[in-house]
Amino acid sequence: MTSASDAHVIQGEKVTLPVRIRDAAVASAMFAVPAAAAQAVIAYSGLEIAEPRRGRAVCSLAFVRYADGDLGPYHEFAVAFLVRPPGAPPPSGPLGRLRGLAGVGAFIHWLPVNQPFTLEAGRTIWGFPKELADIPLDLSGRVRRCAVRFDGRTAIELAVRPGAPLPNGAGAPRLDAYSCMDGVTRRTPWEVRPSGVRMRLGGAAVRLGDHPVAEELRGLGLDRARALSTATVGHLAMTFEGAAEVRP
Repeated sequence: MTSASDAHVIQGEKVTLPVRIRDAAVASAMFAVPAAAAQAVIAYSGLEIAEPRRGRAVCSLAFVRYADGDLGPYHEFAVAFLVRPPGAPPPSGPLGRLRGLAGVGAFIHWLPVNQPFTLEAGRTIWGFPKELADIPLDLSGRVRRCAVRFDGRTAIELAVRPGAPLPNGAGAPRLDAYSCMDGVTRRTPWEVRPSGVRMRLGGAAVRLGDHPVAEELRGLGLDRARALSTATVGHLAMTFEGAAEVRP
């Protein structure tokens, strides 16, 4: 039985939790960036950047085509950082940093979308920082490409070259997505079920425009950095639970 807290009315339509995405396709790239600079970018959240290596953080860029799901079809671009769980003690030493990666989550810093329904749902239900943009993407070519534009001006372009195939089911089946809006930090349990996954070292090209987030990414060195790895997912199913407020 659905409780009142499990249902939200978005533009006259009821959205019931958990929200299910039945078919999506993804291309992404992960970059090592200076931890101090990344921490400054997400300082408003109160969360702490995870450091797989001392002084280095991980920033992920991804674009997604949602083909079938509870929020309808749409395109999305994401800028995210790996963060430590709220309240986790700071790791010390190489072994401590490795152990400190257990339970890391993804802090969603920027999440433009190209449809107003998912924009309102994302902001209302989970506090995701969605904003409306033009997001042309191509997931069918030898190089997967995406751009984010506002009134014809490009904020960012990302190109990803697919790599070698991995076994179906490879990847993180469940993780926490963190967001912060209007001074409130939230945690959303997020389950992913990927198939058709390909990965490689490097394989990404980034071009930045003049959007404020592009300036932040430029400050992290993403316009000249080589990607740690890139990944493409031919078919991705996802489930999003309700968001809970956290106090870092």
